[in-house]
Amino acid sequence: MKLFLRDQLSFIILYFITFISLPIIIHHLDGIENHYPYFIFLSLTLLTILLFFRYVRRKKMYTNMEKKKIDHGDFLIHQPTAPIEKAYAAKLREIQSFLLSKEHEYKDSLQEQQIMISQAVHQMKTPLSVIHLLIQSNQSKEPSLFLEWQKVKTECNKLNFSLNQLLTYSRSTKLLADLKIEPIPLKNLVQEVINDLKDYFIEKEVYPRSAIEENILIFSDRKWLKVVIYQLLSNAVKYGETGPSVLIQYEDGQLFIRNRGETISESEINRVFELFYTGTQGRKKGEATGIGLYLVNKILSTLNHPYKLTSTNNETTFAIDFSGSIVTAAE
Repeated sequence: MKLFLRDQLSFIILYFITFISLPIIIHHLDGIENHYPYFIFLSLTLLTILLFFRYVRRKKMYTNMEKKKIDHGDFLIHQPTAPIEKAYAAKLREIQSFLLSKEHEYKDSLQEQQIMISQAVHQMKTPLSVIHLLIQSNQSKEPSLFLEWQKVKTECNKLNFSLNQLLTYSRSTKLLADLKIEPIPLKNLVQEVINDLKDYFIEKEVYPRSAIEENILIFSDRKWLKVVIYQLLSNAVKYGETGPSVLIQYEDGQLFIRNRGETISESEINRVFELFYTGTQGRKKGEATGIGLYLVNKILSTLNHPYKLTSTNNETTFAIDFSGSIVTAAE
């Protein structure tokens, strides 16, 4: 209440001057009955003068508030003069100081989480590598137990994939700081991913077909784009039919990854990119984490590669548009 009265003090003074002082002065001079229009004129003049001075005092505040963008530390009011401006600016400084402290706490906490996740994943990868070596050596020594060892190897591959996905998700918060744009032979990159997923293809009895020319070069980040293609191909295998149901091809500046299998419903086609959303097919399979396509969306958006997911007539197609990435042909 005190702050309100202090802010409206000039109007209170004007009220007393106008409606008490002026009628008395005019009455003593010649009677207010004959000079009522003159009284109105003086009142409006005094109001105009007051508003003019208030505007001059608060011009900087109005200018700053009309800006489309506020500079860091501007607090909306630059060099406040009126009591209300000073009080408001002080509150804004307190709020900003509080938010900045919370932001620093959040960043520190996030960094600690990333370090812990990274260390935990690398510590788990070491025994996984040892298990893989044991599997390879025992498969050759004991052919009769080949199928059993193959099942163990499959489960290890699943665990390794989940660990890599977790590590990628943790690092994706600093994706911009880890970009390296360079020319990439698209066919070689896709073939690398196919080789990495070779055991998974064999297990699911899916045989991918790649129809990409040797001379296709795209400008992107090799590491993160490989993560995208790896995720899309693993999804195509997981939710596709057996046999030659996965097709990878490049046409008119776009990379298409197609797979035959159950169609994604129209109501879910956009939600599958939400974090932790598994969808109907993911619940059926029981292996979905709801992280993969979220990472795909985040990486492709950061790399500025438009994409589109369509699913009709038992065929799902994921298209990545590289036309804006200076697609060229190697000589």
